[in-house]
Amino acid sequence: MNVSVILGHPQSDSFNHAIAATIVETIQQAGHEVAFHDLYDEQFEPILSAEEIDKDSPLTPYIEEHCAEVAEADGIVIVHPNWWGQPPAILKGWIDRVIRPGVAYEFDEVDNGAGVPVKLLKAKVALVFNTSNTPINRELEVFGDPLEAIWKNCVFGLCGIRNFHRRNFSVVVTSNEEKRTQWLEEVWEIVNRYFPKEEALDNNGDSPGESI
Repeated sequence: MNVSVILGHPQSDSFNHAIAATIVETIQQAGHEVAFHDLYDEQFEPILSAEEIDKDSPLTPYIEEHCAEVAEADGIVIVHPNWWGQPPAILKGWIDRVIRPGVAYEFDEVDNGAGVPVKLLKAKVALVFNTSNTPINRELEVFGDPLEAIWKNCVFGLCGIRNFHRRNFSVVVTSNEEKRTQWLEEVWEIVNRYFPKEEALDNNGDSPGESI
């Protein structure tokens, strides 16, 4: 399997980076290929220009690389903090520039303006790992957990990935080393569940019990 892992956090010593490192290591140990991108380290340019909006617009080689990886991925994993109920701007820009028409979705030629997309992503699984300093109950009761809707419905659901799992770790700012170790063990368990070793996959390349 080919798995695309995208990290959006500016601090190299962050818990997000520890999560991403655990994900990459776990996937590789299972015998899968990983395309990993630390967007801040790569200085990803998040601004979608007018010249890049159209489906057939010319793209830079760097953006073409990202698009090709996502289009060919069997699984996609996203790691980022919860900032104002949204991904960081650099990751939102990645969505704008990479999850684009002709790559992740397109509209039927006879579309009458209803805006119902044709789903193009072939990935069978999408995982999202978030960190937050808001207690889970408050996130749900006061804010409605907007990140769940963004990733599950607005991004991956629209592009055809129905096998979706998201885990939010909080409260990070008050967590100790023991708690973070437990959380990383949970990351390991989740990733292994959705991307098991090659010999555990069925003939269709699906994880047992997780196929769509």
